[in-house]
Amino acid sequence: MTKPSLHPFTWWLWAIGLAVAILRFDSTWFTVSCVGVVMVVVYTCRDNAPWAKSFDWTLKLSAWILAVRTVIGIAIGVPIPGTPLFSVPIVPLPDWMPGIRIGGTVTWERLSSSLTEGLLICSIIVIFGAAASLTSPHRLLRVMPIYIYEFAVAVVIATSVLPQLVSSVKRIRMAQRLRGQKTRGFSSWKRVAIPLLEESLARSLDLAASMDSRGYGVSKKRSRYRPISWRLKDSLVVITALGLVVIS
Repeated sequence: MTKPSLHPFTWWLWAIGLAVAILRFDSTWFTVSCVGVVMVVVYTCRDNAPWAKSFDWTLKLSAWILAVRTVIGIAIGVPIPGTPLFSVPIVPLPDWMPGIRIGGTVTWERLSSSLTEGLLICSIIVIFGAAASLTSPHRLLRVMPIYIYEFAVAVVIATSVLPQLVSSVKRIRMAQRLRGQKTRGFSSWKRVAIPLLEESLARSLDLAASMDSRGYGVSKKRSRYRPISWRLKDSLVVITALGLVVIS
């Protein structure tokens, strides 16, 4: 089944619109709904490409951040009065840290505040992770303006780092399993670091040599070879996000 091919800017503009709408609405239910819609869109429209597979790791990272933010909000912070749920042993702090407490009574208001803040952070990560997984970094680089090609290269590399790392880690661990090496536990990840660094450096050199051989950034004229045009369906996708911003 062929996935719909959209302009490289489409999903990024859509993600920016959703992020602004979430910040303006400031509603937990709206945030959760947007994250659900984003997940459905990604699993429906993504291609079978390395950058598309990074969204699963984005969800894992977001869940980890949410858990850490909740634990920190419960254990450390400013006491918030309200309905008590349970108590944590209090750790004494020096006098120059007034108003901050480690432990104590955890109220429903304190817990919900931590969850809300963590969910907001995670939703932004998920939304932009979705844009990165739905957009080919190579096509994104092609439509970047020539006059800001240094910035364009930095942006494209930054948005493609995670997908490339995910693909490399999967490849390295598959090779370890084929060799009969242990792939579980913390010690197994130590054997991933050196091959991952070596592959990342090799890929960076190949990219630099490829761009240099094609004269990228030297000519100020846009190539007419296989141009990427903005179409009606790109406008419709962006309008959905802009509509949420307007009604918020």
